[in-house]
This record gives sequence, structure tokens and C-alpha cells, in this order.
Amino acid sequence: MAIPMSKRRSKFPRKEETKQCCFCYSFLCRILYRVPLVIFLLILVFLWSSSATIISGHVVRVCVSSRKLNNLYCLSAGTEGNIEIPVPRNVFTNASNNSNVKDFVAVFDDQTGPVVRAHFDNRGKGGAERDKKDTSNNDSSVKDSVNVFEANKDPVFRTNVGNDEEEEAEKAKKDNSRIDSNAKGIVNVVRANKDPDIRTNFYDDAENEVKLAKKVVEDLLHEQRSWRAEEKAATCERRGIFVYDLPTKFNKDLVGQCDDMMPWSNICKFFNNDAFGEAIPELGQGWFNTHQYALELIFHKKLLKHPCRVYDEREAKLFYVPYYGGLDILRWHFRNVSHDVKDSLSLELVKWLESKDSWTQHSGKDHVFVLGKISWDFRRCDGSWGTRFLELDQMQNPIKLLIERQPWHVNDIGIPHPTYFHPHSDEDIINWQLKVIRSQRKSLVSFAGGARPGQTENIRSILIDQCTSSHMETCKFLNCSSGACVKPKPVIDLFMESEFCLQPPGDSPTRKSVFDSLISGCIPVLFDPFTAYYQYPWHLPEDHSKYSVFIDQEEVRNMKVNMVERLMKVSEKEKENMRRYIVYELLPGLVYGDLDSKLEKFQDAFSITINNLLERVNRLI
Repeated sequence: MAIPMSKRRSKFPRKEETKQCCFCYSFLCRILYRVPLVIFLLILVFLWSSSATIISGHVVRVCVSSRKLNNLYCLSAGTEGNIEIPVPRNVFTNASNNSNVKDFVAVFDDQTGPVVRAHFDNRGKGGAERDKKDTSNNDSSVKDSVNVFEANKDPVFRTNVGNDEEEEAEKAKKDNSRIDSNAKGIVNVVRANKDPDIRTNFYDDAENEVKLAKKVVEDLLHEQRSWRAEEKAATCERRGIFVYDLPTKFNKDLVGQCDDMMPWSNICKFFNNDAFGEAIPELGQGWFNTHQYALELIFHKKLLKHPCRVYDEREAKLFYVPYYGGLDILRWHFRNVSHDVKDSLSLELVKWLESKDSWTQHSGKDHVFVLGKISWDFRRCDGSWGTRFLELDQMQNPIKLLIERQPWHVNDIGIPHPTYFHPHSDEDIINWQLKVIRSQRKSLVSFAGGARPGQTENIRSILIDQCTSSHMETCKFLNCSSGACVKPKPVIDLFMESEFCLQPPGDSPTRKSVFDSLISGCIPVLFDPFTAYYQYPWHLPEDHSKYSVFIDQEEVRNMKVNMVERLMKVSEKEKENMRRYIVYELLPGLVYGDLDSKLEKFQDAFSITINNLLERVNRLI
């Protein structure tokens, strides 16, 4: 019997097929939907790993890493965050106190000296009492407790959020007890009435924080000035200097790589002639084309010939470690290598020193390092630039001599950049002093440098505009971006013909040009106290009005002042007094004599530094 079959096709398979398609489509959509999110998260991770973040109020500022980035550096160099991200206030607090968010405090490690400890202890106690009151009132502001961090544990900031506050406070106590000679918790430097978004507060009054930050820096400088020797010692009694004979990989071999350190230049010629460079006869006796990073080599060679050098460690009062850390950094800067590679040589050095009884007997307190680059280059935080050499625990006790110091470390001491002038005798200095005093100053002001178009907060472009828009003879601009400053003579000639020399911050607050202008009798115009006032306690006086003019960079940035008009108001008498003080009082102590210099009437920068180092060590040990 035939069974009739319906020609209508069953819908069930179609439904099954549709469900399978929908499922596949839905699954694919979910994957594709998450791809942008994954990419976005990866971008955030990259930015976090290569930047420093400042959380302030309801704004997150991200300073994308640069070669000398640090949260304090960003502020002191006059730069700000590259990115600003608004943050809802209730992210960090509950609904009852979302209008009272405190700014977070950036804390720096290993600040030594009783002055800093006193500041920190007083602030810490006050903050602790205030925290107790805040705890009893849940609707009050977020606690003002201080978080102490070690750079190798948390490179940016830690946040006091919710239950983590008690744990962080306990961690702070442990860290303070572990390093009993180091003060923790120096306030982040802020500019008064200038940039409220990046101010940090312990208390409600931000003005007090600014004053405290400056007071801490000034007190540290005062402590360093107290180490100055009253006069040049007549003998070497209790003044023996031992120079370590390090393996050549720590110094000589680094110099041997000079032809490959910079892709566009062979710097070997600068290290000839005992590291002073080639002579410049057109500038006169004692002038050499000295490289700005030659300080390590100059000190090493001069200490090898110092009359107080001893060859028995038991007779030494001061131990010099001839490690060319600046060259160690420079050789890796233009190469794609890991942090481990960059840090390897400095870690080897520390291990080598720890094997010496001379190091362990005083934990390195009687040791000195001379580093020919700025302190930030040895304090790598998140960026790719530099090493962590000065962040190591073993490096907190020794004295570090640098061309730019970290103002919150009492054992960081700034010494002058090497200039082009290296006198051999008192006569060389006197002859140059007379030439400088008699020089005709044809221009009111000059600037030798380049703009920083990529740094929106840098004031150089504004100063250049003010200079070039004035009368040609009033202000002269030498554009170093075009290579006009490669040779020393055009720069020195410009400074010799100018009353004032503009010295705005560049890649960092300090400038070698400050010392070039001073030895040329050109009065430096400074815009940031970190450029000189907070740097060189042994070589520049506390009263900076004796040798410089200060114009706040914030006034320039906000177009509140025209520097040419301001300088026109300085009287002839004031200019004469400043110039005579610079030439006769400061100049001899700002230059490094040649290797065989015979100075009797004057002390050069090297002699001043060594005498003060010995004075400091004799008081300490």
C-alpha cells in the first residue's frame, strides 16, 4: 500500500540550522566586540609602564616617559603632564565625602640628614593625629597619611584607598625603622599659585606645602654649606685620599667606546689632552674644547696627581671610586637593550665594593663618586632612560658629586659643569678677569639655545619671540638648533658682548651655559630656582641677587612680563656690582684648572670641592 508523503519540507532542520548560524554569529560578534577592548587595555598597560602618573584632585596627569622623567623632575623642569584625564571624584571616596578628595603625596626615598628628618617627623606626627580625627568622622576628607615607597617596588605612586590605608601606614613604619638614618617622605615640589592641578597637600592650605617644600630644600643646602672648609689646608695631615684601582671595565674601557656612543658624532676627540679636549688658541691661553660630560675623567686624572693621595687604605680619610657612570649610561641610550643590561655594570661595581673592608667599615660614608651627568639619569623610575644606580640602598651613604643634584638628597652635591677655560696659573686667571671686565657690552641681553617646540610648557619660544621682536642691538639670539653653538667661540663671543644672558631650563633645569656666561662676565637671567640656586652650595653664594637676575617662569608663560623691558630697568650701578662680584669673587672657583695647574692665590672648582669633601668626612668620621 502506498503511503502518501507530504511535499512540504519539514521546518525543524531549518530551525536547527538557523540556531547554529545565530550561535556562530553571536559568538563571532562577542569575540570581535572584545578586540577593541583588548587593544585599548594593552594601550593603557603600555602607557602605565612607560609613564609617570600624577593623580591630583579630579585630574589624572600622565607624564609620558622621557630621558630624565621623574615626578619631581616634571615639576622642577617646568614641564607638566602630557595627558590630562578627568576622574570622577567618587572613584576614590564614598558618596558622603566625594567633594573632599585630598591630593596624593609623592614621596621620595632615602633622604638623609637631621634637618629633613625633623621636617618629616613633625609632619608625620601632625598627620597621624589628624588621621585619628578623620577616622572618627566618616564624612570628613580622605586621610592625609604619608605613604613611603621604595623605587624598586612601586615606580609611580601608591594610593590610600579604603582598607589599604592601615596596611600602607604599617609599611611606612617598617620602612622608617629599617633605614634609621634616612628621612622618608619629602613633599612633592609645587609652584605657589601657579598650577593647582598638581599641588599636593598634607593639609588644606596648599600655600604651606609650597613653603615647606622650599624650606626643606633650603635647609638641606644650608647643611651642605656648613661642610665648607674655612680655608685651604696647609698640609695633608688627616687628609689622605685613596683612589681605587678599579677593573678597567668601570672606566677606561667605557672611554674606549667613545666612537660608538652617539650615532651622529664621534666624541673621542673631546677626551684627548687629558680629557680637556683640543686647544682653542683663538680664545687665548687655557681654552679647550671640553665636552660637557668630561667631568668624570677630569676628576679622576686630577685626583691621581693630588698631593694628598695615599696608596695605603689605612692612611686614607676619603675614598674615591673612579666609576664613569655617565659614560655607562650614554653608551646604551641609543640602543634597544633591557634595563638589566643598563644596570649590570653598576651592580657589578657595588658587588666589588662590598668585598672591600674599606667600604664596609663605614658603610661607604667616606666614599665619593663623581658622575658627569644629572642625578635623574641615575634614578630611573618608569622610563627607558638611564639606570637605577643612585636608587640602590648601598648608594645612599656615599657622597655623589653631580652637575645637577637631586635637591632632596643631602648626599647629592652639585658641582660646576666643566667650561672651556682651564687655567694653568694665577696669571691665566688674572689676565682673563681683566679681559672680561674691559669687554664692551654691545647688547643688553642675549640667548644662545634652541626652542623646544615639543614641550608646550617650556618658555624658550616665548623668550625667543620677545628677543627677536626687540631692537637687534638690544637682544641677540644665537640659534643652537641650527648648529651655531657647536664651536665654543661664537657662544663665548656672544656672552662677552652681552650684559645679561638668558638661562631658561632645557632638557633639565640646569644648564652648562650658566657657567659659560658667568666666566664671560655675562649676568645670568634665571627662571627656575632649580637651575642654580638649589644646586651648587659650595660654589655659588646663598644670596643669588649678587650674581643673577630672577624672573619667574610662570610670569613669562602667562605673558605677564617682557624680559627685555624688565632687564632695561636694572641700573648701571647694579649691573656693575654684579659683574665685578662674578668676575673677581666667583670666576676662579667655577673653572677647573688644567692637569698640572699651579694655583696659589686662587682655588679652582676642583680644589674647593676636594677641600670641602675632606672637611665633611673629618667631621663625620
